[in-house]
Amino acid sequence: MTPIMVKMLTHSSDRLLGGTETVDSKEIAILCARIADAKKAEDILIFDVRRLTFITDFFVICNGSNKRQLQSIAGEIELKLHSHGIHGVGIEGYTDGRWILMDYGNVVIHLFDREMRHFYDLELLWGDAPKLLWKPD
Repeated sequence: MTPIMVKMLTHSSDRLLGGTETVDSKEIAILCARIADAKKAEDILIFDVRRLTFITDFFVICNGSNKRQLQSIAGEIELKLHSHGIHGVGIEGYTDGRWILMDYGNVVIHLFDREMRHFYDLELLWGDAPKLLWKPD
């Protein structure tokens, strides 16, 4: 797993100091799942595909009710990751809003409407991958 260097602001004695923190792909995947959850995404799963493909480390998969919600989730993920200095490689499907794919290198986020998620059934395709628990106990 390749760490991603992230510029962060850290609080110290009521002042902000510039710092650098390493965030790995697992932490980014969990952050994306939590952002999607906060935007009311449904059936959020994280698949650890490191042993199954060289393309990425984690898939975050979820669905939303409609195009507007999916675009809102995508926008929030992009905004929050960007604020931590994490920039995407690309995004596809945003305008259509039925399957939005966000590529962050070691993490790929799939945002589906219900029909497209059922049709493509990535859970079946990547069913051999372990699922990562991301919700706090």
